[in-house]
Formats: sequence, structure tokens, C-alpha cells
Amino acid sequence: MDDITFFQQFEAGTFPHENWHHREHIKAAYLYLCRYPFDVALDRMRRSIQALNAAHRLPESPGRGYHETMTQVWMRLVHLALSEYGPEDNADRFYEAHPELAEKKIIRFFYSKALLGDPRAKLEFVAPDLAPLPRPIKSPTPPLNRAIN
Repeated sequence: MDDITFFQQFEAGTFPHENWHHREHIKAAYLYLCRYPFDVALDRMRRSIQALNAAHRLPESPGRGYHETMTQVWMRLVHLALSEYGPEDNADRFYEAHPELAEKKIIRFFYSKALLGDPRAKLEFVAPDLAPLPRPIKSPTPPLNRAIN
């Protein structure tokens, strides 16, 4: 699926639930970060995930639904890769060029299982308890303003 169609379906809350996996989270983060400054991209990502969950009637529970800390961590890691290595032609190529982002367990280098499972981490961003999150060495690239919607 091309970036425009993917992004439109994601923002409209019509992306199929059975196809919404880690890869699609990373692609959406990348597309937002190519379009908007980090804080705006994060806010839009948050609202779109919550809207998609609501559209699919995904219940909020301690182990399901939107998780603020995880969303912020992945947005920061995608932002780091984008800042350090630059964009690709499309979101799929970006994902494929950064296999480290495909490793969902990478978050375990920064957060203990107990902290990620804490209800507070689901509702608000909590700082990591094992190691600090990396920051871009280079200045973040300005939004690329790619036509994705």
C-alpha cells in the first residue's frame, strides 16, 4: 500500500485492525515526523492511534489499548533514525533501511517490564528506568513537508 493511502486510512480510522502491527506503527510515526515537528507529530500520532482503537472498538484495559510511554519511545526512536540517517523514498523503505526499528524488544534496553506494565506508564510518559533514551547527535531535520495527505 502506498504512503498516501496508508496515511489517509490511518488518520480516518479505517485502516484494517487485522493489518495494524508494529511495522504500521513505525510507518505512521515516520510519515508524521516527515510532515510535522516532533511535538505536533507526537500529538497527531497519539490522537490517530486512539481514534483508530475507538473505531475498532478496542477496549482500554491494563494490557490493551493506547500506551503513552510506548508511543513516545517509538516516536523518539524513529525521530532519532530520521535525524541521523535522513528520509527514504517511502515509509516501507525507511522501515526496511532500519531493521533496529523492527525489533519490538529493543524497548527492553530502556524500560523494565515492571515499569512498562505500570498503569501510570500507559496513561502518561514515564522516563526509562534502565538506560536513558538516545538523543540525535545531529540537529533534527526540519519537517520534510512531504505530501502525504
